[in-house]
Amino acid sequence: MNGLSDKPRFIVVEGPIGVGKTSLVHRLANHFGSEMLLEGADENPFLGRFYENPREAALPAQLFFLFQRSRQWNELSQLDMFRQHLIADFMLEKDRLFAQINLDRDELQLYEQVYDRLTLQAPPPDLVVYLQAPVEILMKRIRQRARPEEQTIERGYLQQLCDAYADFFYYYDRSRLLIINAAEINPLQREDDFQLLLEHICNPGAERRYLNLNT
Repeated sequence: MNGLSDKPRFIVVEGPIGVGKTSLVHRLANHFGSEMLLEGADENPFLGRFYENPREAALPAQLFFLFQRSRQWNELSQLDMFRQHLIADFMLEKDRLFAQINLDRDELQLYEQVYDRLTLQAPPPDLVVYLQAPVEILMKRIRQRARPEEQTIERGYLQQLCDAYADFFYYYDRSRLLIINAAEINPLQREDDFQLLLEHICNPGAERRYLNLNT
């Protein structure tokens, strides 16, 4: 199970704020000895202002993430990412998902123009691990990790994100998809759950699978 040959070369862990994406990426990368690609939200100087005043700071926050991710993927392309095993805590498509929620019509049109000019071409992952959890659990986890800029996040905004993710992955077909009920499965705190997750990652299985306590 520990061998790199047992796992996909490129894995993405996705899901809404507070669901545990980055922590899971760290644990998986440590287990497999993989390289990590992290979205680096802490580097965005507009993010705190966005949570305080979404209407005022949405566009600069969104454009910062767009340019940041473009730079990250360009750097990886130069290094030939497929010579190594990689685990990321974001996919490029999520940027548009957030933009559609946070920007008004004129801002979204400007954002789309910038997006198209950047011609971002991230390769599809071999596997996407999509973490789902109810808003109540996300709110609890956000409070527990106590990041000051996140404490003003409203329940309604989290519900919008959860709905947008659910709709996006309902139609997603670019790669194999493993959907995890993160309210029941906790691979960060329960070793049995982590081992169960590893089995699903290393076993090719169906194109779309679900992991919860009933599987």
